[in-house]
Amino acid sequence: MITLTSKDPAHLTVDAVVVGVGTRDGSPELLDAAWLPADLQAALVRDARALAVTGGADEVRRVPATGLPATVLVLTGVGPLDAVTPETLRRAAGAATRELAGLGSVALALPAGDEEEVAAVVEGALLGAYTYTRYRTGDGPETAGPVGSIEVVTPLARDKRAKAALARAEVVAAAVHATRDLVNAAPNDLYPAAFADVARAAVKDAGVRGLKISVLDEKALAAGGYGGLVGVGQGSARGPRLVRVAWAPARPKATVALVGKGITFDSGGISIKPAAGMEAMKSDMAGAAAVLHTVLAAARLGLPVAVTGWLCLAENMPSGTAQRPSDVITIRGGKTVEVLNTDAEGRLVMADGLVAAVEENPDLVVDVATLTGAQLVALGARVSAVMGTDDARDAVVRAAGAAGEQFWPMPLPADLRAGLKSKVADIANIADRFGGMLTAGIFLQEFVGTTPWAHLDVAGPAFNERAPFGYTPVGGTGVAVRTLLRLLEDRA
Repeated sequence: MITLTSKDPAHLTVDAVVVGVGTRDGSPELLDAAWLPADLQAALVRDARALAVTGGADEVRRVPATGLPATVLVLTGVGPLDAVTPETLRRAAGAATRELAGLGSVALALPAGDEEEVAAVVEGALLGAYTYTRYRTGDGPETAGPVGSIEVVTPLARDKRAKAALARAEVVAAAVHATRDLVNAAPNDLYPAAFADVARAAVKDAGVRGLKISVLDEKALAAGGYGGLVGVGQGSARGPRLVRVAWAPARPKATVALVGKGITFDSGGISIKPAAGMEAMKSDMAGAAAVLHTVLAAARLGLPVAVTGWLCLAENMPSGTAQRPSDVITIRGGKTVEVLNTDAEGRLVMADGLVAAVEENPDLVVDVATLTGAQLVALGARVSAVMGTDDARDAVVRAAGAAGEQFWPMPLPADLRAGLKSKVADIANIADRFGGMLTAGIFLQEFVGTTPWAHLDVAGPAFNERAPFGYTPVGGTGVAVRTLLRLLEDRA
C-alpha cells in the first residue's frame, strides 16, 4: 500500500524514514532534510566517513533515528546534487524500499515538490518494493516480503494531479511486478500452454470491458501456416501457442500492435547451448511477458489507444522431433526460411507474430524480444537496443527517456541483408557473427512490409544475473513495460 502525506516527517511513527544524501564537491550532503533534529544533522555530517556514507547512487545506509519517532533513519544516495533528475529520485527511492524488504512501514522524505518528482518517487518506491518468494520455504531472510506500507512525503498530498500520478504509478508497478514474476517462474511451471493459461486468468481478473483474449494451439498454428512457431516448438513435448490479447476502447485515437518473444525455455535445440549459463534461458520469454502486461496496464489505465498484443510462445528443446539445421520452414504469409542454426529460434516465432500483427493493419508495430547475445556485446547488460523505421525507432527512444529506461537507437544497414541469403529458401535465419544484433533486426524487417515498426532487443536488460541496483532486483527486471506504456500514452 502506498499513500501521499503532507505531515512533517519528523513526526511520523514508522519503522523507517528515508532521506536523500548526495555529493557536492566530493563531500556528502543531506537533501531537503532541514526537518531533521539539528543534533542528528550535525552527527551525520561529522560521522559520515565512519558510517560509510558517501551519497553515491545505489548507496543505502541505516543509522539510529535519534530524536525521531521512527525506528531507523535511512540514507539513500542520489549521486551528484547538481545532477538530480526524476530518474535519480526514482532509483534512490527504489534502492531504499528494496533494501528495506520485510519492514512494515516506511516513509520517504525525498524531494517531491512537483508532480514529476512525486511520480518518480512513488514509482521508484513501488518498483523497489518487490520480492520473489514463490519457491522459498522456511522463515529466513530470503522469504521476507516487500515493504508493507509506504508513505511519500509531499506538500502535494491533496493535489489531484499528484493523486493521479500515484494511481498511474500503482498500475505501472503492478505491470512490471507481474512481468518479473513470469520471467522468474521455473520453466517446468511456465511452459507455452501454462503461459497462455496465465494470460487468460490475468485478462479475466482485470475485469475491463473491451479486453479480450484468444489462443491458437499447435493444431491451429499448423492449419494457419505459422511455420515458425510450429518448427521451433516441435522438439518439445509441450506444444507452442500464439496468444492474442486485445484492448479495444471506444473511438481509439490510434492502433498499435505489440509482438513479444515467448520462448519459455531455450536450450538451443539441436544447436544446443553450452551448459554454463543455460539456467538463465528461462528468461527468454521476457518480451512476451512485457507485452502481456503492457496491454493489461493500458486497459486498466483506460488509454484511448487500441492495443493488440501477440505472445509468440514455444519451448525450444532438442529431441527426435526437433527441427534440424538445414530444415526449411514456411512462415505465415508464405516466405520460406532455411534454418541454419536452431538456436536462432526467436526470430522464427517473431516472424509469425509480426505477419499476424501486420495483417490487421495497425498504425504501428513494436516487437520486444530477448533476441541476441550480440545485444549484450554491443550495449551491455543495462542498455537495450531499438531498431526499425526512423519515426518509430525515434518515438521509442523518446518514450524510454521519459519513462526512465535506457534504449539506444541502432541502424539496420542494407548491406548486411546479403549475409542472410539462402541457397535454397527465401532467407536464412542467420548470417555471420559480425553485427549479429543488426542482422536479426534485418531478418525481422522482412516480415513487416511498409508498416511503421520498431524492434526492441532486450536480451541483457531483461534478466539481471548480477547484484541488484536501484529499483532493479536480481532476476526478471520487467524492462520495456514502462517504455511501451509511455509510447502508447504518447499516441493517446
